[in-house]
Amino acid sequence: MKHLYSFLLIILFLSFSCNRPKTTQEVLKKSDSLKISLDNRIVNRLGEILIPTAKKAISDWKEYQNVDKFILRYYNISNMEALQNARELSELVKQMKDSIRIEKLKQPSVIARLNVLENEALRLADMATIHSISNEEVKNEVEKIVEIYSAVNSKINTIYKVAAIQKSLEVDTEIPIEIKEKPIRKYKGYRNKIIPPKKTKQ
Repeated sequence: MKHLYSFLLIILFLSFSCNRPKTTQEVLKKSDSLKISLDNRIVNRLGEILIPTAKKAISDWKEYQNVDKFILRYYNISNMEALQNARELSELVKQMKDSIRIEKLKQPSVIARLNVLENEALRLADMATIHSISNEEVKNEVEKIVEIYSAVNSKINTIYKVAAIQKSLEVDTEIPIEIKEKPIRKYKGYRNKIIPPKKTKQ
């Protein structure tokens, strides 16, 4: 009888051991369903940074400083890291958008850019929940976020450049001065055509 119990225990043990690798494989299979490579990295060029005047003026804007520091990692980041940090990024951007204390920056053009930045950060966070998301889609979204953040800095710089010009020229501040901003996107295939002057008949 003892031999029978021992035999049954051995069979149960072997059965459990055989089924265990299968369960592990199933778990790994579910983890790998997210089509993201751990090796691929997303590298972006550093976008526009604040000019000294603007940087000094908003030095006490803690929420902006938090975003500025956090978003630096998105200039060289893996696909997986980009998704894992997306939720925190979106929360920091929201805090920045809701905490504008500087009167000069309470302009529709600034707020609009911050809204777009928040939407794209939320979109990246949502991508982390989509199993069929690809490396290319994550890369494109990260590039978009970096580009929009650069546009935010560009707008802030423009505001303080205008203020400096108005102050130096003692121009009425109610009369706006426009400074042409750098375009957000670069369009390929466009070249300036130089038209030669017409020859006059002698």
